[in-house]
Amino acid sequence: MSKQKENFEKAIEVVKEYLNTMKYGSITLVVQDQHVVQIEKNEKVRLK
Repeated sequence: MSKQKENFEKAIEVVKEYLNTMKYGSITLVVQDQHVVQIEKNEKVRLK
């Protein structure tokens, strides 16, 4: 498997994990030279 494909697959797994654990917020992928170099999770807490 190529390095680029491995990078992509790992990024997808992290994003899936974040989506399963977040209720509100955003996920940002930082890409450099066609590789995901950073994933940021900003989670919001809604108070009723």
